[in-house]
Amino acid sequence: MVVIEVSNLRKVYRVPIRGEGFWESIRYVFSRRYKDVEAVKGISFRINKGEVVGFLGPNGAGKTTTMKMLVGLIKPTSGKVRVLGYDPFTRHRDFLRRITLVMGQKQQLIWDLPPIDSLRINAAVYEIPEDVFKERLKLLAEMLDVERRLYQPVRKLSLGERMKAELLAALIHNPEVLFLDEPTLGLDVSAQISIRNFLREYNERFGATIILTSHYMGDIEALCDRAMVIHRGRLIFDGELYELAERVMPFKALYVEFKGEIPFEDLQKLGEISEVEGKEVKLIVRKEKVFDSVRYIMDRYEIDDLTVTDPPLDEVLAKVFEQ
Repeated sequence: MVVIEVSNLRKVYRVPIRGEGFWESIRYVFSRRYKDVEAVKGISFRINKGEVVGFLGPNGAGKTTTMKMLVGLIKPTSGKVRVLGYDPFTRHRDFLRRITLVMGQKQQLIWDLPPIDSLRINAAVYEIPEDVFKERLKLLAEMLDVERRLYQPVRKLSLGERMKAELLAALIHNPEVLFLDEPTLGLDVSAQISIRNFLREYNERFGATIILTSHYMGDIEALCDRAMVIHRGRLIFDGELYELAERVMPFKALYVEFKGEIPFEDLQKLGEISEVEGKEVKLIVRKEKVFDSVRYIMDRYEIDDLTVTDPPLDEVLAKVFEQ
């Protein structure tokens, strides 16, 4: 079932031009000139029910603009958007009850009140019956491990605890589609892992569709099978994560720790020596030559350890944008 359908979506902003100097400042006040800046340039895609999709790109690529058009906060300049069959910009009541938006740099909880008060306000807004509210509150609080924090003022919570409470507030009405913009922004590693585990469990338990943007590649690798890469307003990749790495960086890294001397000349015949630290060598080889390279090394040399890894996703994306 298609939940989100986007066709030739564009967003153009009209931006005033301001030159330097006194006379340009006068001109800017009385006779402004403008230029069109195309933030999103005709992108198209479909997302099915239950998918967890990573939306990737550098700062200014158009990710957040696209996300805001999908939830109806920004009206597209042209193109078609349908989420759950609705035009998001009409802000239909039933549409708003079936989605949620979480932005890591913005909060909906009231700073001086405990989260439970904000949760009760949300329950009233969405007209959730009391028994349903209590049942869902108990379930989500247990999944997020924040039961004991719901009655403390928000300002006394750690950033990780606050983010968990924000997620609870955003999900209390049982939305079908989750738009998450940098949900782990600024969190420490432990809190990031906790949020990832919760989102994975939530998706598996409720079949929710999740669209996620993040600068932490760990979020994308842990949660998403599918990735969309946007660059300068254009969708330049839409597919599985491994396909992206296969297409851009078709190699693997071999970490080999030798017992004796490092055979540099032989290793250079197999691939590129990337790093050397003590007795450990990082060797970059073509993916189709990995098996033969591993067998060659193990047959000829005494080693303490050998590990084969894929290139890190952040390196893959850096290569994409560079090309």
